Amino acid sequence: MHRSGAAMAWNVFKFCTALRGLGSIMILLVLGVVGVTYYAVVLTNYGPALYDGGLDSVTAVAVLILFHCLLVMLLWSYFSVVLTDAGSVPPNWRPALDEERGEADPLNASEFSGAQSDPLNPRIRYCRKCNQLKPPRCHHCSVCGRCILKMDHHCVWVVNCVGALNYKYFLLFLLYTFLETSLVTLSLLPHFISFFSEGEIPGTPGTLATTFLAFVLNLAFALSVLGFLIMHISLVSANTTTIEVL
Repeated sequence: MHRSGAAMAWNVFKFCTALRGLGSIMILLVLGVVGVTYYAVVLTNYGPALYDGGLDSVTAVAVLILFHCLLVMLLWSYFSVVLTDAGSVPPNWRPALDEERGEADPLNASEFSGAQSDPLNPRIRYCRKCNQLKPPRCHHCSVCGRCILKMDHHCVWVVNCVGALNYKYFLLFLLYTFLETSLVTLSLLPHFISFFSEGEIPGTPGTLATTFLAFVLNLAFALSVLGFLIMHISLVSANTTTIEVL
């Protein structure tokens, strides 16, 4: 039993190490999806439609303006999540008072030393991996290798933890991703339907394949992100996090 537990712990450690190595790959994957979508919407379909005149040109202008505005906000919120520190415990942090006893009965030095010697102290949370006290709602991330303030989860898509300092950007990223992918899905829907028509479809095989791929990818992302967006809105309304719910 002991050997099995040790092997499981080692496998988990290797898994966390592998997740750390996915960083640049996931960012390149996101940029790749954005690039395919941009090529399909702007360069293949709605960019050339600007010169058609009439209602087609008006529709193309509206789609392109909205597409670029949402794309800028999506990329801004995405890289804000990626580059913003989720929130680390300050060095040598100590609680000024016991949360359960209130301000009228603050902790004393002997209780701090007791917390250091007894990691299982139920009143003062202690991280045995970081060897430090943990503030309320703080959790240790095995992928990042440190404690995160108000940690929600570690997201492989943003190559970062989602915590106290970047949770707002994460919510905005979900919102703008849903709006952008929904716009792309609706704008490419007529072109997608034309694939199954009997008439001749304008365009080269490469542009047609790109349009088809962009539609499928954005539809899949729109449906999946909608579920995450609804879940996190409910978490915010209940003032809780994914880890606390689980």
